[in-house]
Amino acid sequence: MDLKDKLISSFMAFENKIDVEHPVHDIRSEAFKNFEEKGFPTKKEEAWKYTSLKALQKIDFSIFPKEVDALENKQVKKYFLQEIDTYKIVFVDGIYSSFLSETTHDGVDICLMSAALTKPMYKQYIDVYFNKVASKDDSLTTLNTAFSREGAFIYIPKNKMPKKPVEIVHFSTGNEASLMLQPRNLIVAEENAELQVIERHQSLTSHEVLTNVVTEIFAAESAIVDYYKIQNDEKTASLIDNTYINQKSKSVVKVHTFSFGGKLIRNNLNFYQNGEYIDSTMKGVTILGDKQHVDHHTLVHHIEPNCESHQDYKGIYGENSTGVFNGKIIVEKIAQKTNAFQQNNNILISDKATINTKPQLEIFADDVKCSHGCTIGQLDEDALFYLQSRGIPKKEARALLMYAFANNVLESVRISELKTSINRLIAEKLGVRLGFDL
Repeated sequence: MDLKDKLISSFMAFENKIDVEHPVHDIRSEAFKNFEEKGFPTKKEEAWKYTSLKALQKIDFSIFPKEVDALENKQVKKYFLQEIDTYKIVFVDGIYSSFLSETTHDGVDICLMSAALTKPMYKQYIDVYFNKVASKDDSLTTLNTAFSREGAFIYIPKNKMPKKPVEIVHFSTGNEASLMLQPRNLIVAEENAELQVIERHQSLTSHEVLTNVVTEIFAAESAIVDYYKIQNDEKTASLIDNTYINQKSKSVVKVHTFSFGGKLIRNNLNFYQNGEYIDSTMKGVTILGDKQHVDHHTLVHHIEPNCESHQDYKGIYGENSTGVFNGKIIVEKIAQKTNAFQQNNNILISDKATINTKPQLEIFADDVKCSHGCTIGQLDEDALFYLQSRGIPKKEARALLMYAFANNVLESVRISELKTSINRLIAEKLGVRLGFDL
């Protein structure tokens, strides 16, 4: 039985367990019909030309974990921010861990998707926001919608800001020989609200795990949302991340994606600007080696005038790794005075590494400032020679150049403790110890 057939039979069992009167029952059923019709995307589709899911479909994934392995804080402490206190929403093999978590309802709601989907007090938010910006056509998004049950629910009312950042962490323990997880996150920042979120998916063993996650983010007028994705997983872990963002006038949303490890990573990041004077930022740093594969797909849809978007992705690829970047900017005819920037720069530090990059602009307005570009190259040998001539060993000199290459992405990280943590991860990936922070 291949993975699609297993998902079909599992959905039937899933439906039998849930109440047909459930508020999102019809949404789930309709979504699964879409997945059943389309199946998994293939390389015949332009958007998946360089990324194949064929090998993953042959793995006998468990769709629902049979048991949960209790984790102690000391086992996973290193995966959280150490230097500052945070709210934490933690899942172990897809099941909420109250022991490792710290949620709140003190003026804001930082809690569970399962509660939002079932409790009457949250129905008003589910009716307005759930599955409203997520794609109804993307098969993997609809697959997640069909199985949507657990994840993070964050609601920040008007003029509010949580007392501390939020960490959303998903652990897989290896209790199953191979496990498929499908978290669903819904994040709402109302007018003039502000929020910082750090998301991480972490396998704790070398067992196969496939995570198909969907996150919907709604930023109302003048809201500010900072979202950070840390992807530094085992070489047997695969992640498909679909994030959909709906922005209203004067809102600011920034998403930073740090891809440092995993077997296969696919990031689909979609911004929809529904208002004027909106600012959307997408930045990323990728450092991969071995046979790891990352595929960044971004979309910014400029629908109304006087808005900005900024994309800046840096990639460092070694050994037999593969990188893909496909960034699309759409500017509608009415969206005059748009300022859109897109840049993708890549360094290949191995002759066997590969990068496929494709910036795209679709502009229907005539009074705009839009630019895009990409570069693929190697480290500057003259700069490397200069550093070595000043007594810096070659390995450290190479690392310094790569740090400098990624610096402008890290500069915009607003949580200083997170920036320090990412610096350590980069040094670890580069195999050096440097006595400074960027």
